[in-house]
Amino acid sequence: MRPDTPAEHADSAAHVAEAERLERTAGLYPQDAEHLLSQAAAHLELAGERARASALYDRLLSSGAAVPLENPALVRALKAANLWEYGHEAEARAIIDGVRATAPRTPGPWVIVAEALEAHDELQEAHETFTRAATVLTGTAGEDPEPPQEVRPVLVGRHRVRRMLGEAHDAWDTLADGLHTGPVSLDELHDPKRVWSLGSDDPAELRAEISRLRAELGGYRQQLSRPFPVAVLHWPAGELAELVAAYPSLAAEYPSHEEHLATIEAALRELAASGTPNLGIVTATVPSYEAFAASEGAGPAEVSLLPQYATTLASRGRARPWPPAATDPCWCSSGRTYGECHGVR
Repeated sequence: MRPDTPAEHADSAAHVAEAERLERTAGLYPQDAEHLLSQAAAHLELAGERARASALYDRLLSSGAAVPLENPALVRALKAANLWEYGHEAEARAIIDGVRATAPRTPGPWVIVAEALEAHDELQEAHETFTRAATVLTGTAGEDPEPPQEVRPVLVGRHRVRRMLGEAHDAWDTLADGLHTGPVSLDELHDPKRVWSLGSDDPAELRAEISRLRAELGGYRQQLSRPFPVAVLHWPAGELAELVAAYPSLAAEYPSHEEHLATIEAALRELAASGTPNLGIVTATVPSYEAFAASEGAGPAEVSLLPQYATTLASRGRARPWPPAATDPCWCSSGRTYGECHGVR
């Protein structure tokens, strides 16, 4: 970088370069385009290339997309938040209304549209959106004392907006307080008066506020810096039969499908017992594996390639967290719940 090149220009160029790399990767792996292009759009937003980011969201939402989206509501929410940031408020509001009307069963779309409303001082609408999300995703207020981890940003966001509106605590706020594990309480983190501290001339007040912000940032950094899951490769029965038929030497690695499934569960339990966090399972297919082998310049029969393939799938967002809840479908796709299948102790 030239000495007179502004740092922000270099950062923008790096984000654009990463976005273009992700676009190229999406072309090689169309089955992962949703994850890869969403990441690319995020980099373009950080570079200030919001129109280009919108074009990527439009590409994903196009009826001509090669692979159907797993979470179209999330892509629409991301598009709406981006549009609003560069002057397309009416279109953004229309998309947000559409997302809320579909009542998605995953928290991501709800959090993004609620935070977009919050960022533009639409606090009452943000509150209504967070509340609707909590109702759709958890049912009666405070009924579940241990909601799934992915639902917690909804409860925390709702708590924050209610503090800004001056609302008294309710059952969901109490639940959010109980789930929060940071050194600074949610009530203190979400205190509207904190913003005034940042304009204070009192060094003691400023130091106290900086300490609180550091504590809050530490929690976010911990979440954002989690490594990719330690992923174990799962071959469905038909795919495993095809793999072993095409590459007979792999039969020693996979004597039978039943043994393969038992090995997966045993390996994950052993990792969990050793304290390894963030475990996951990635589902393999023969065409995808062969394409990966070709990209690595290796033969699919090479056993050492299998863990690399699992790691690559995980890095592309294909891992499912393990273990599932006892009442959730088992990861092996048997049709039974995890508690009735591989989760039996």
